[in-house]
Amino acid sequence: MSWWFKIDLWKRVIVALILGLACGLGLRYGMGAEAGGAFAQNWISWAGDLFLRLIRMLIVPLIFFTLVSGIIAMGDPKRLGSLGVRTIATYFFTTAIAVTLGLIMATIFQPGASLSPETFAGADTSRMQSVAESAAQAGGFVDRLLAIVPTNPVQALATGNILQIIFFAIMFGVGILMAGKIAEPVAKWFDGASEAMMKVTIIVMETAPIGVFALMATVMATQGLGVLQSLGTLAIALYLACFIHIIVTYGGLIIKGALRLPFIPFMRGITDAQAVAYSTASSSATLPVTITCAEENLGIDKAVAGSVLPLGATINMDGTAIYIGMVALFGAQAMGIEVSLTQYVLVAVMATLVSIGAAGIPSAGLFLSGLALAQVGIPEEQAFLIIGFILPFDRLLDMMRTLTNVTGDSAVATAVAKWEGELDEDVFRAQDNLSAHVDDRETASPA
Repeated sequence: MSWWFKIDLWKRVIVALILGLACGLGLRYGMGAEAGGAFAQNWISWAGDLFLRLIRMLIVPLIFFTLVSGIIAMGDPKRLGSLGVRTIATYFFTTAIAVTLGLIMATIFQPGASLSPETFAGADTSRMQSVAESAAQAGGFVDRLLAIVPTNPVQALATGNILQIIFFAIMFGVGILMAGKIAEPVAKWFDGASEAMMKVTIIVMETAPIGVFALMATVMATQGLGVLQSLGTLAIALYLACFIHIIVTYGGLIIKGALRLPFIPFMRGITDAQAVAYSTASSSATLPVTITCAEENLGIDKAVAGSVLPLGATINMDGTAIYIGMVALFGAQAMGIEVSLTQYVLVAVMATLVSIGAAGIPSAGLFLSGLALAQVGIPEEQAFLIIGFILPFDRLLDMMRTLTNVTGDSAVATAVAKWEGELDEDVFRAQDNLSAHVDDRETASPA
């Protein structure tokens, strides 16, 4: 079996998706819709359920440890100064725009509208009624904001209250920074715990092909090809939102607007990083390439690139923020839940915060999208059924999210370097000159 693990995980997932699709359709149209669906539910679906339980196991420790570690990564609070404030403020600014864009695109495209609640919960209409009731009984805006602050952090961790965990993790990380040298052992412990959780996540993701096969086969056997329409719409909406965010937010607002620099050389300079990001779907795996592109192609000082980009790989997840907002509305539309203005705001705030804790590894954003589903009144059980429904197709979506994340990291690093006087504009603009020379040579060469 060693040959199997030598194949890239995403390739194994794609193979599993295709096999699951073929198996599910074979059962549905070979045995009949009722018999094929029953066979899949009885003999195949358990593997998908097991994979979803493994995912649920990761959520609380993954968020807590990676978020505290990400705050610690800012280093000595004395060094935060203008660089730290500008970096974090810009990351939060672009993330807020990203999640707002995701909500707008999901509202326009309505990717979940073609589905029904039974897609995720069978014919249990009483359960769907409880979903609608829980959404209607949600507290007001002030009450839900106050509920973010935990009165007992240990209880929040034990019960999996994610927003309270995020709040406490941020406060605890800041406290470690402020404590300084005496808290260094604690900081190292959290760095180690964060790294360990990433390894555990990688272990769980090694079971993804089996889980994806089971989930896909079950969905196809019970629902047929009709479900692909909504997922295709979700993919189109996500890609379009990411393209708009890259061009308008990074290109228009930051590179050309705030920095007065040309956008084309910036994009040429990070092409290698974008290619690696799209193929690996991992901000962390792409980080060495991103740093190299920033220093050699964009003219960003080594100290700025070495501090801003690793922080960005941890807390700047604009593509993930777009996706989390979209998944929240996708689930609400599929469940027939009317989303209030208060819930829109809470989803935006939550997606902005939780994207900070999205580890730079494949599919981490999908794991965290269950938190946004809770904000629109969808219980945890149904939330993970929705996640399981999307999961077989997540690789295609994750690649674009990661490309967006890495592009954002590079744009913010360029901005901070420019503001700090640590950007070599001659190197930056050389990308445009290099392109012009190549075009001239091609034009001058004989046909």
